Amino acid sequence: MSATRPRCDLEERVAIVTGGGAADRGIGNGRAAAILLAEAGASVIVVDRKLELAEVTVDMISSEGGDALAVEADVTDSDHCEAMVRAALEHFGRLDILVNNVGIASRGSVVTERLDRWERVMNVNVTSMVLASRHAIPAMIDSTGGGAVVNISSISALLPRGMTAYSTSKGAIMALTTAMAVDHGADGVRVNCVAPGPVRTPLVGGDDMPVDIAEARRRASVLGIEGSGWDVGAAVRFLCTDEARYITGHTLVVDGGVTLRGPSRATTEG
Repeated sequence: MSATRPRCDLEERVAIVTGGGAADRGIGNGRAAAILLAEAGASVIVVDRKLELAEVTVDMISSEGGDALAVEADVTDSDHCEAMVRAALEHFGRLDILVNNVGIASRGSVVTERLDRWERVMNVNVTSMVLASRHAIPAMIDSTGGGAVVNISSISALLPRGMTAYSTSKGAIMALTTAMAVDHGADGVRVNCVAPGPVRTPLVGGDDMPVDIAEARRRASVLGIEGSGWDVGAAVRFLCTDEARYITGHTLVVDGGVTLRGPSRATTEG
């Protein structure tokens, strides 16, 4: 059998990135993914609840010669999800990629978390991905015969830290990813997940993060460096290209090795 050499570009592909805005011109996970997908040749629908934030991302893409369209949508609303998919089809004629990037956090245990807040976290973090995928996957199959979905989770699912609703939702995203991969593999749709660690974004710390907190986050990495939205975006881009054509149902941890940490060697060596 002669295998086809995989492409690393996304020429003629069309992508939807939810949560594609960010404060000012900062680089969040969604904005980074949108810019890098466009850099690889994809036309990108940048979706955000605040249209002006999506428009900034589109401006950043356009300034580098890329093709993008800003769409305002609340992805917890099925009608909005249908509309963003329709915008992709009407504007670009096809859909190949969906990046589910929307999420919110909350602190508290099962004892202290307000039930309405718990339900809100699950709705925004998990149900939004179901609704977006429900409309995007049939459009992918009909317009191109397959595609790629990337869901954004978190290492908080692997290392809980006092954010029980958030950790639970992010674990559900990993399970959702594997279930979707099984459901839609025969349709030519690959479904993968990226689990970021403590990356610096406008939503998490930004330029105003206290030095001691930033240093603690850096030291948590076995590489001794702090991550950024670009690191998450690069992982998303890889999973969307043909270089990942034989990868589905996988969670790619992007954390600089934070989840590898065990007890200090100094306390375990005898």
